[in-house]
Amino acid sequence: MVAERILIVAGKEFSDHLTSRKFLVILALLLMLTLLGMHQGIDQYNQNLEVYNQQLQAAGDATGSAGMMPERPSILSIFQHLESSLIVFGGVLAIATGADLVSKEKESRSLKSLLSHPVYRDEVINGKALGGMAALGVALAVAFTLTSAVLLVFSIVPTAGEVVAILIFGFASFLFLLAFFALALALSVVVKESGHAVVYGLTLFFAFTYLLQMFGMVLGGVVAGDIPQGPERPVTVDGRPVDEAVWKAYEEESRQYIEEMEIYRSKQQFVTDTVNIFSPMMAYNTVASTVAYPSELPPEDAASRIWRNFAALLVFPSVFFAAAYVKFMRMDIR
Repeated sequence: MVAERILIVAGKEFSDHLTSRKFLVILALLLMLTLLGMHQGIDQYNQNLEVYNQQLQAAGDATGSAGMMPERPSILSIFQHLESSLIVFGGVLAIATGADLVSKEKESRSLKSLLSHPVYRDEVINGKALGGMAALGVALAVAFTLTSAVLLVFSIVPTAGEVVAILIFGFASFLFLLAFFALALALSVVVKESGHAVVYGLTLFFAFTYLLQMFGMVLGGVVAGDIPQGPERPVTVDGRPVDEAVWKAYEEESRQYIEEMEIYRSKQQFVTDTVNIFSPMMAYNTVASTVAYPSELPPEDAASRIWRNFAALLVFPSVFFAAAYVKFMRMDIR
């Protein structure tokens, strides 16, 4: 395997993507929804900022000093409005980018001709994957550059810490797109026709993004069992229990009920979280919400949460890239 030949294949694929009407149309829709999400996010941020200024003024008037001051809203909340746009159209763009990388070569019978040149199979599949990843990276960079420009137009300048958080959000967005690009690439190797690969890819995208989350919730409820039932409150007169013994028994049953509910919810949450490991959307959503509202968790817990979900986002595309690589290397090309 020679890096130069990989880069030649990657450059060709990258150029094909950036000149593809399909790629450009989906990218245009993504950018339009990005602008819409930014508009909604900026409106919400300005409202929160106005409330913050009012609370700040009220706190100053009440205490005469900077005692318990309200927390200033972060501009990171604006970027959370981009998440839905990136999930839907970003995922579709990733699938459209990867679904015909190999299948179109098989349909046009150009794959055999390509491999007759002094280039190895691993160089072809790695170059195609690298070119598609570069195209998605450019699309994401354009979207984030556009959002940054909009922020500056509205005189919203992020701090150094917020810039780092935005970069973390951008990297998580790229890993999310990479997950479904790898899925589409694997389908492109397995399926003979690119149209079928697109349909299967969109179906699996919907399943991994939405159906898996609902399945996790249902399975969590099934595994946890029946919901514990609380005790019946005894009769009281003027807020006082009629029978002290009955009231003490009720309090004891209430404590047991609370403990049973905690056990029930922990079982349900464990199953749901386990299923959600296989959903790139849930991992991406967790990173986005942690970055958008960093003050809700201690710094060490927030960092652990982000890295844990980064790992989940890396595992998903790695599995499908490996499957595509192995299948392509063993594929019978005639």
